[in-house]
This record gives sequence, structure tokens and C-alpha cells, in this order.
Amino acid sequence: MSAYAALSRAGYRAYVRDKTTLFFTFAFPLLFLVVFGLIFHGKSVEESGKPYINYIAPGVLSWGVANAAVFGVGFVLMQWRRDDILRLIRMTPARLPAVLGSRYVLAIGIGIVQAVLFVAVALLPSFGLSLAGGWPLALPVLVLGITAFLAIGVIVGSYARTPEAVAAVANCLMIPMAFLSGSFFPLDAMPDWMRSLSLVLPLRYLNDGVSAALTGSGPTGDIVTACAVLAGFALVFGAVALKTFRWSDRT
Repeated sequence: MSAYAALSRAGYRAYVRDKTTLFFTFAFPLLFLVVFGLIFHGKSVEESGKPYINYIAPGVLSWGVANAAVFGVGFVLMQWRRDDILRLIRMTPARLPAVLGSRYVLAIGIGIVQAVLFVAVALLPSFGLSLAGGWPLALPVLVLGITAFLAIGVIVGSYARTPEAVAAVANCLMIPMAFLSGSFFPLDAMPDWMRSLSLVLPLRYLNDGVSAALTGSGPTGDIVTACAVLAGFALVFGAVALKTFRWSDRT
């Protein structure tokens, strides 16, 4: 068995055995969907006249997938480095691409399952989401978004030395980004300066791409733009992640 396959299998087994993490990974974004969906059920956004669920569902889904990618790899790398597991892995034939690749495949799998479960709940009459014909185009947007945020998680996990530090740094990144990128509130209802600031945030493009694919809120060009920008973020953050990656706290 290759190092990549062994690490992928071990990561999967560790993840499914951790019932608490498994539950909250999928329940956390659904909690936001239920809260916002019930509060604004049947209401429309004044600026556009569209149902509020058309904004909140893609936004919360994007944030939930991105959040899982950042926290998932951030905590694992910090713990593996703190417990010298990475140092031991380095002594084997396994190389960095196998280590990160195994986490990447796991993150993609988790993100896809999250998306399917989330959309299935959002389609219930209590929430009323209606899928557009181009909904399959959400898949490449999600994959590129997970890639970009996984790279951010690698950077966080490479610098943080304690679980508290991972949580603090990741939350400081993801919670403000969620509000500034329109995950919880439509950008149309925000001041001009906030809309301008959102243009430099990767979550903005993940929101836009997923929204355009799932609800038809924009032309196909918006999906292409979102994919291109997310690919750019993934390359930049990926390069930084590889540069800053540490096998041990001793170095």
C-alpha cells in the first residue's frame, strides 16, 4: 500500500470514529440554515425581491464547507506536529504531497457530503429552496473553494501550537469573512465599502459561484469568474502553505 493510500485510510478511520466531530461538522451549518430559514421563511429581500432562502442557503453552505476545510486540516496538523507524528512520518517513505494529499481527499469528500445533506434539507417545504437547472455547476466551485480554504487551514495549522490557538486564529478569519462576504446577509443590503472589501475575500467568490449555480442568481459567467478567482486564491495560499509547512515544533 502506498503512503498516500495508508494516510488516506487512516485519516478516514480517525474521522468517522470521532463521533462528536463528525456530528458537529454536518450539524453546525444546518443549525444556521434552520435558524435563519425559520426566521425569514416566506420573506423576500427588499433590494431584489427574491426569497431570502436564495441568499442564505448558498451562503451558509459555502461558509460551512470552507469552515470545515480550515478547521479540519488546521487541528490535525497542529496535533500531529505537537505529538511528533509528523516527524515520525517524515522518517518513512511518505512525503509532503502524500500527507497533504490525503487530507485534501478527505476534505473534498466531507465537503461534498455536507453540500448534499445541506441542499436536501434546504429543499424541504419549511425552507423552500428551488434549484436552478445549472445546479451541477456548483461542484467545481465547491472543489476549488475547498482547495483554497484547505490551504488556509494548512497555514493556520503550521503556525498554531495549541488547539486554542487554532480555534482563535481560524475563528478570527472565518467569522468576519462570513459577514463581509455575504454568507449570512445579502451583499445588496450592505454599505458600498463592505461590498468593495468583500472583493478581496475568497469566501465572496465561493458564495457567488454556489449561489449562481444553485439558484440561478447570476449568469454562467459568474460561475466561471468564481472558479477562476478561487483557483488563483488556491495557488497563492497553496504556495504559502508549502513554504510555511513545518514537520516539527522543534525546528
